[in-house]
Amino acid sequence: MKKLLIAGTVALAAIAVAQDAKTITGAGASFPFPLYQEMFAQYNKTTGVQINYQSVGSGAGRTQIIAQTVDFGASDAFMNDELLKTAPGAIVHVPMAIGAVVPVYNVPGAPDKLKFTGDVLAQIYLGKITKWNDAKIVKLNMGVKLPDLAIQPVYRSDGSGTTAIFVDYLSKVSSDWAGTVSKGPQSTVKWPVGVGGPQSAGVAGLVKQTTGSIGYVETVYAKANKLEYGVVRNSTGKYVDGGNLKEVALASDSKSLPNDTRVSFTNSDIGYPISGFTWILVYKEQKYGKRTVEQAKSLVDLLKWMLADGQKINEQLAYGQIDGSALAKAKKIVSSITYGGKAL
Repeated sequence: MKKLLIAGTVALAAIAVAQDAKTITGAGASFPFPLYQEMFAQYNKTTGVQINYQSVGSGAGRTQIIAQTVDFGASDAFMNDELLKTAPGAIVHVPMAIGAVVPVYNVPGAPDKLKFTGDVLAQIYLGKITKWNDAKIVKLNMGVKLPDLAIQPVYRSDGSGTTAIFVDYLSKVSSDWAGTVSKGPQSTVKWPVGVGGPQSAGVAGLVKQTTGSIGYVETVYAKANKLEYGVVRNSTGKYVDGGNLKEVALASDSKSLPNDTRVSFTNSDIGYPISGFTWILVYKEQKYGKRTVEQAKSLVDLLKWMLADGQKINEQLAYGQIDGSALAKAKKIVSSITYGGKAL
């Protein structure tokens, strides 16, 4: 059953903010969808609170929290200052997990854990490396026989935090990419080549079905769909496995964390270089629309549980835990949430 949940997609439906404290609605990132499915199921068993989460992509999650049609949004790309100003109130970011975006591929005869550099990945998605036996790929994988097979890049077709993490990394390691496609974390870009699939499950499905393809998904989707994925060289020259949770968590320690936790740590000098937080987005002041204090408290109680008992689930599903200074700051953010100016 879990495999079906991970591999499948959730259709976008018309959802409204919960009208009672026993129901909470959320929408957004597919990156943490498998994790949130398990967290919310366990929370329901413990408390009786039903959480209805729509896995519709980070872009849609940000849009819906701004429109106040859900109790919380979810995103793997933080909202920049310009986007935050479009919301009718202050929105806070609560990091819930650390995840790795890995290059997955379908190449007959190729082993698992092919080696990639950021420049090679950028050149593939720029359409400048077009065959699996290109000299640049062969040089990184000496002793591996790679076929004379066309590369078919696959990307996210929807607004995606996974894309934001991936292209943020590409823009840091490739001047060609930064100069022609995008700079920094962007949820959507104009891809020079390739085909698009909706959500992480869609990308994983296309790669699985398409010989010669390469895509980018979170480790949990690679493993659930039995896809081979590559190791990536970080800025110190070390090839790192995105399936190693210790290495994924290390990446978040490579930069000082701001109090609002809005930070990118791709191309880290330690750990896996294509890593990032996934955040829950909520209004700091919960008294808006027809919301009651009971609804607000129910949401805050959920966030507190996710940062405590819920974190035990992270590593079971191939996500890094929030701990150390990140956990302390996340808890402080949750404690700052108010209803009518009063702490919850």
